[in-house]
Amino acid sequence: MIISRTPFRVSFLGGGSDLAAFYQRQRGAVLSTTIDKYMYISVHPYFERDKILVKYSQTEKCSELAKLEHPLVRECLRRRNYLSGLEISSTADVPASTGLGSSSAFTVGLLHSLSAQRGQFVAKNRLAEEACQIEIDMVGSPIGKQDQYATAYGGLNLIEFLSSGDVVVTPVSLTHEIIQRLQRRLLMFYTHAQRDANSILADQQKQIATEGKFRTQEKMVELAYDARDRLFEGNLDAFARLMHTGWELKQRLSTKISNQCINDAYERALKAGAGGGKLLGAGGGGFLLLYCVEEKQDRLREELRDLQELSFHFEFGGSQIIFAYERDPAHESEQNPHDAAR
Repeated sequence: MIISRTPFRVSFLGGGSDLAAFYQRQRGAVLSTTIDKYMYISVHPYFERDKILVKYSQTEKCSELAKLEHPLVRECLRRRNYLSGLEISSTADVPASTGLGSSSAFTVGLLHSLSAQRGQFVAKNRLAEEACQIEIDMVGSPIGKQDQYATAYGGLNLIEFLSSGDVVVTPVSLTHEIIQRLQRRLLMFYTHAQRDANSILADQQKQIATEGKFRTQEKMVELAYDARDRLFEGNLDAFARLMHTGWELKQRLSTKISNQCINDAYERALKAGAGGGKLLGAGGGGFLLLYCVEEKQDRLREELRDLQELSFHFEFGGSQIIFAYERDPAHESEQNPHDAAR
């Protein structure tokens, strides 16, 4: 049995510039981190060797790979040349479709587990790129490349997207004091709304083609670089203001990114003392990320008591194999003498 653990990501600034409609014309950049909330994928030889058993929010049991309904599982198995004889299960710390990159964490984690099942090591950049190929090229999801690289690598990074399609991941190495201070001042609240990221991103892809929206996205990329520099300086209040500006710009890209409920919660947070923030992911629902100095956090929590807070810490490991067990065939073949006598 193999179990992989792949972190979810929190994107601060630059989201949308990882879409091909943008980076093929202009270099994209996203500033993001991963957190200690994970997708767990287990892979185990299945007793019925001519079948595949897949357990997620549904359960599928198939004798033919082509009949699997879960497109990511189907294409990952095809990529790794598994046709049958496997049992696959997934478990996550947070719900899907909440803006934390769960589909990419699932894809990266499954590819990682399938490779480990055969005793193969896969580098983080290959895991990320293969996940991009499966999600974008094979399944046809209208998404970008940031989530796959963020979850595969882990940590706080500036991720750049080149017109060639190449991706450059640069760790943002901060002092322990700055990391701890930033972590203490970031809070996440669940809006109790899940959304279809694909429809929002498809609309955003179309909008970026217009010159005005493209210029807006360019400004968001500039903010990602500025925010990285403010983090290096330890100027966290300025970092928060950049997040706020980025969120305002992002809403100009598509009318589907926010709604009245989200806007109301964010405005209440600002009035209660938040220095900035944004909705995570493509938009439409999920988690609200807020920056708030320690002395104002009680007031903020009271104001947002109708939302569910998610406590979290940064993580720096990326996708990892946390359990690997292989039965010894020689030991398996040895019969218990009491069994043999029966």
